[in-house]
Amino acid sequence: MLKKILLGLGVLLLVFVLYAVYALFIAAPASPPDAVSYSDQGINIKVDYSSPYRKDRLLFGPEEAGALQPFGKYWRLGANKPTEITFNKDILFAGQPLAAGSYRMYAVPGKEAFQIILNSELGAFFGAAEPDPELDILSIDAPVTMKGENTEQFTIGFTSDSKAIQMNFDWGQTSFSVPITNQ
Repeated sequence: MLKKILLGLGVLLLVFVLYAVYALFIAAPASPPDAVSYSDQGINIKVDYSSPYRKDRLLFGPEEAGALQPFGKYWRLGANKPTEITFNKDILFAGQPLAAGSYRMYAVPGKEAFQIILNSELGAFFGAAEPDPELDILSIDAPVTMKGENTEQFTIGFTSDSKAIQMNFDWGQTSFSVPITNQ
């Protein structure tokens, strides 16, 4: 009888391990990892994030309306792990001085603007946990623009002109940008 119980537990353990391996290493993630790099005006920028899909959901709005990301609540600027950004040199991030280095980047969505925060806490295993606000380095407000078309997958990208590099965030009909310049 004990052999049958141990055999049954062994089979259950094997099934669990196989499922975990499949889920972690083989199955395509619902929010795939992405990275974008940009180099211009002597500034090198790299952003690592996960890129969720809209899937006909209300993305941003009041919590009582069932928004995926409610106004006024922490958002990791993507999914899965925390979004991290790296700069090769000292820059101005929306006019605020920022030292070269790597930072955790997150947001607090609002109807008119998203508050974008850079934090010195790196290496968090899972991004659902909010960062320690005492480690916040800077915070800026990025005005929201509503677009006519929908962006199905959350994207972070860059454009530039003679004045600044624009870091652009697009998801659904919501778009906002942060200017980055040399100090």
